Amino acid sequence: MALRFGIYAGGLGEDRFRNTTPGPPERSDRIAEALDALHADRPFVVRGYVQYNDAAGGHRQAPPRPWQYAAPHRKLDLVVCFREPGEDLTGWLEFLRKQIREHGPVLASLQIAEEPNHTGPGGDGEQPAVRQAVVEGVRAARAEVDRLGLDIGIGCNSSVILDPAQEFWTDLGRRGGSEFAHALDYVGLDFFADVFRPIPADGLEAAVTAVLTGFRRESLTAAGIPDTTPIHITENGWATGPNRSYERQAEVLETVVRLVDGLADELNITTYEHFGLRDSYSDQGDMNLEFGLLRSDYTPKPAFDRYRELIAEYSVKP
Repeated sequence: MALRFGIYAGGLGEDRFRNTTPGPPERSDRIAEALDALHADRPFVVRGYVQYNDAAGGHRQAPPRPWQYAAPHRKLDLVVCFREPGEDLTGWLEFLRKQIREHGPVLASLQIAEEPNHTGPGGDGEQPAVRQAVVEGVRAARAEVDRLGLDIGIGCNSSVILDPAQEFWTDLGRRGGSEFAHALDYVGLDFFADVFRPIPADGLEAAVTAVLTGFRRESLTAAGIPDTTPIHITENGWATGPNRSYERQAEVLETVVRLVDGLADELNITTYEHFGLRDSYSDQGDMNLEFGLLRSDYTPKPAFDRYRELIAEYSVKP
């Protein structure tokens, strides 16, 4: 099965205090140049994030105005993060509909919330109403896309869940029932093998295979989501930094992409998105700032060309 590829187009992220990570500002001209070089004429998606938080009086974007990177052969995978501390979902649902109305022509997909199972950096799991926000958000987005006659995939995601009971996905299935499952065009998985939990080099393939298989057979099954619903790898990467070489980053990227391609038919995986395009801030001695294929000054690491080659080899044809 040929894959559709993509990438988070920015470099700046979020630390454990939910502050923007340090580093040079994003440069839209350099981002567009790098995206063009990565995928050429192959279909590609740019992953961008917008945070819904009416209580804070603003909606942060990462990278700024991610829809500006839509181009021939390139569409937007927009993630609408749920950061609202209250339980009234009226504004949330209207905000989702607004994203569809405003950006529909450039959207490939709309992800409802980001890692709602996860309370750490980047996740929406701290918000008390997040699970209901996912269920109602998927339904509302599905209805709006259908009403407007748009071709936009509606999905949600999680990070890796090791809980044998799969409480998170079981609860989503209970809340949403078959209507929720049927409204989903895909379900995403964020995973970062050998980053936050070290894995021996000779155990990487087995670990990645177990994660992907477990997500399909355990997590999604617990929610009543059928095998016919595709999986998107929505975030995957390997950080460089102290004792973490550029060469190893390229090797891990190639290993993971080849494994995803090999499992694509069995597990119905259709999309792979890398995190991310560039480092937040290179050479600071902190691997959390170095997930990029480019350094923070936009000069390439070896993994940039490796990803370009993998896209050319495994991508769906134009």
